[in-house]
Amino acid sequence: MWSAIGRAHQGPVAAIRSTPGFVAICHTSSSRFGVACNSSAFTSHSSLYHNGRFVRALHTSRMQRDDAEGEEDPRKAPRDSDSCDLLIIGAGPSGLGAAIKAKQLAAANGKELRVCVLEKGAEVGMHILSGAALEPRALTELFPDWKEKGAPLNQPVTSDSFVWLTESRSFRLPTPPQMHNEGNYVASLSNLCKWLGDQATELGVEIYPGTPAAEVLYHEDGSVKGVATVDRGISKNGQLKDSFSRGFELHAPVTLFSEGCRGSLTKKLTEKFKLREECGPQTFGLGIKELWQVDNKHYTPGKVVHTTGWPMDMSTYGGSWMYHLENNLISIGFVIGLDYKNPHLNPYREFQRFKHHPFISKFLEGGTPVAYGARALVEGGFQAIPKLTFPGGALIGDCAGFLNVPKIKGSHTAMKSGMLAAEAAYDALTKGDSPPSEKAPLDLKDYPARLKESWVWSELHRERNIRPAMSHFGTLGGIAYSALDTFVLRGKAPWTFKHAPGGDHGALEPAEKHKPVEYPKPDGKLSFPLLESVSRSGTNHPDNQECHLRIVDPTIPTEVNLKKYAGPESRYCPAGVYEYVDSKLVINYQNCVHCKTCDIKDPTQNINWVTPEEGGPLYAN
Repeated sequence: MWSAIGRAHQGPVAAIRSTPGFVAICHTSSSRFGVACNSSAFTSHSSLYHNGRFVRALHTSRMQRDDAEGEEDPRKAPRDSDSCDLLIIGAGPSGLGAAIKAKQLAAANGKELRVCVLEKGAEVGMHILSGAALEPRALTELFPDWKEKGAPLNQPVTSDSFVWLTESRSFRLPTPPQMHNEGNYVASLSNLCKWLGDQATELGVEIYPGTPAAEVLYHEDGSVKGVATVDRGISKNGQLKDSFSRGFELHAPVTLFSEGCRGSLTKKLTEKFKLREECGPQTFGLGIKELWQVDNKHYTPGKVVHTTGWPMDMSTYGGSWMYHLENNLISIGFVIGLDYKNPHLNPYREFQRFKHHPFISKFLEGGTPVAYGARALVEGGFQAIPKLTFPGGALIGDCAGFLNVPKIKGSHTAMKSGMLAAEAAYDALTKGDSPPSEKAPLDLKDYPARLKESWVWSELHRERNIRPAMSHFGTLGGIAYSALDTFVLRGKAPWTFKHAPGGDHGALEPAEKHKPVEYPKPDGKLSFPLLESVSRSGTNHPDNQECHLRIVDPTIPTEVNLKKYAGPESRYCPAGVYEYVDSKLVINYQNCVHCKTCDIKDPTQNINWVTPEEGGPLYAN
């Protein structure tokens, strides 16, 4: 099957997978650069992205399959390797912010610094999904002249409202100070990251898209050496194709991990270096988004609306956003805390029925949905920030957990964390007489200190009690406490609430404790079948590549998940990846939008999300 490696425009079609007889068709992209790859003949190099084109390549060793007896397993063959001074995993706001800041510092001081960024998306921004109402504070620090440089922030916020919903009515509430958006912009975070990628390459940053980092490499002393990229040419049954080739290794004295929420390498680093021993448990949410093209009747450029209440019950955390972007586009979405208890709850279908509320539907009537996506969000806040550094590297951005939940923003804090880590990395790399690339692995102990002195730390500390209050006191009690904390205590309460122990997966209760939820059928105008929505994400993974959703114990889905929890993975996944057929779990991994919800919410932590060889969503806005 052909899969595209470009932006989400019209192109070859691919099937969204489901039970035989139920197939929805979606468009994958024709490449922005006119390139498409047959998965069975994918070349084993990664190209350098610069100013909208590929200009150079990192080549890996090419090991052709050999079935002769006695031959060494090609998967154990040595990899080709390269080195740089600063290695960054992930081209999101934090990773690109770090790369740009490091090169700015080097240029200002007349230093040479090789900075490389590995990105799993086939283009920068392709796997980036957000609302997004953007606070430009960190961007302004990075580029004071971002307006003159043409950053794609074109629509200022013009109004804010915060609304309580019942099943049929709406009540406007005072907008909390954290949610005021004066001076902010509604925009596409995907497009902003594309722009940041262009700025980075103009400064000399090397960005390698379509290059998933699959393994953390270590020195003999246990310090981080760098990463290895994914091997290519492994079939879905685990056999080597004729096109098999090893990934390559990239080494650096400092590796910054900016994988986003629930990064697969971050999980391994957290376990190896015990990064969560001295912090509270992390908690997550699932955000599901649609982009609508609407007429002028109810469209107000720059309008921002947030809601809480219905359709969630009073013990389940959730709420919505609606942002009126430029060009008659509306971004609308719903977030549900993944600490919910009822295994019958279906986040996607909650979002679909939410759009039928009379307060919401009037904005969408007559419009057309043009895009869909989903991603998990890090909601633990201040008390869930882990130890950030380890020998040879550090965590930045969402994989460390800098989202400000009450503010409903995280791009500014993520970008600033990357900039602070880059400052610490630059100082460590340029200290002394030896060239940066010859230095031993560095421990960026100065990075947490810089972070604690920054506005990121004070901002997250001030809001630390609001999200856990929602879990402890329910929605109404949480709103009441939030008002007290915000208007009376002003974020200076002499206490810090803890998140519930056991993680979000541990919050799920047996199905027998809850009634199944009855959802209305989609009407094809405001609400849609799941696979039709998934088709608008542009997601695709080649038919015959190794599944990236790994089941640790294959007996657990049937014996535990289905029998005890009524198969919750068939409901919490917003892409139709998991379904039970004749009491057996079927994984339609081609549908995966890389939201990581399964890795978080599976009740026995039996699903492990790893980076695929290629594929994923194609987010253009």
